Amino acid sequence: MNRAQAMAHRVAALGLASRGTDRPADLPVLDLGVQEYTPGSVQVALAARTSADLADDRLITVWAARGAPHVHRAADLPVLVKALWPVSDADASARINSAQILDGVKLGLKAFEVTAAALRTAVTSSMPRGEASTKVSKIVPRELTYDCKPCGARHIAGNVWQHAGLAGGVQVESRGRDATLAPIPHAPPQPSANAGIGDLITAYLRFLGPAGPAEVAKYLGSTATEIKKVWPSEGLTEVTVDGRKAWLPADSPQADGPMAGVRFLPPMDPLLQARDRDLLVPERAHQKEIWRPLGNPGALLVDGEIAGVWRAKVAGRKRVDLTVTPFGTLSAKARKAVEAEADVVARARDVASAAVLYPRA
Repeated sequence: MNRAQAMAHRVAALGLASRGTDRPADLPVLDLGVQEYTPGSVQVALAARTSADLADDRLITVWAARGAPHVHRAADLPVLVKALWPVSDADASARINSAQILDGVKLGLKAFEVTAAALRTAVTSSMPRGEASTKVSKIVPRELTYDCKPCGARHIAGNVWQHAGLAGGVQVESRGRDATLAPIPHAPPQPSANAGIGDLITAYLRFLGPAGPAEVAKYLGSTATEIKKVWPSEGLTEVTVDGRKAWLPADSPQADGPMAGVRFLPPMDPLLQARDRDLLVPERAHQKEIWRPLGNPGALLVDGEIAGVWRAKVAGRKRVDLTVTPFGTLSAKARKAVEAEADVVARARDVASAAVLYPRA
């Protein structure tokens, strides 16, 4: 495969080639989950894929891959919690690696076990995130906490309790200044061992392949060494992408070709989760515009290629302004498509209209 074919595969597999009418929980991309990066980002990601009502009570927000908040189907949690559980002590240590808790990192799987158990003990009703953190910090081993100078207390490291959040039966009710956590209704039990990592790897490859152990490891926050040990021995096809060895599920359909049209992708849209960024966006300068240390913009997808970035600002209660910064020159046809697609963002943001702005050169 060449790069163009790989991009066409991903765009089609992720449901971006044509907008359907399926309800959000019925979209295939929910097999992978949709990360919530900023308020409304999940709705923008869903609206890029379906024209259906974006409200769906079958979805739930949990700390999932890399301990980041993701929207998943509630029905998938019993399988997901086992698949996300570390496969070994080394895997567990890699996922929670932090200079804040050097001794805690050495605990490996035990860090997950005690933190998940502490969450189940502490979070028994809806409560502010800070209150939950205080309770959990008092229960877990001291090695998993650190001194917080601003508030003069010891806190559990954020990456630890977020990585263990799903196993701890916790859902993310809200984020931001008034962030709250709550128990997952009918939460699956805390795992005792990993199960299903092969299916999780295959899901990544179905949507973000062709790829290899290094990319999957980065997606999970692990190491290629650990992922190679559990790499599926069946059901995958080895391919090369411009000479690089990679894998796809054996039953992957072949994309007809690059999509035609425009999509506004929010920051951390599933397409942007692929770890081989050189394939997604070959220009390093453009990569730096999309993936920033803080405050990522959205990405503009034009005819199957990431062609720029965008940011949204709500103007009052009736309009959202979308500032679009193309990487090159957009044709008149593409600009017209951008204007039309802006209305989809307005729908996702629950405002009446959208205005597209282009910064002056």
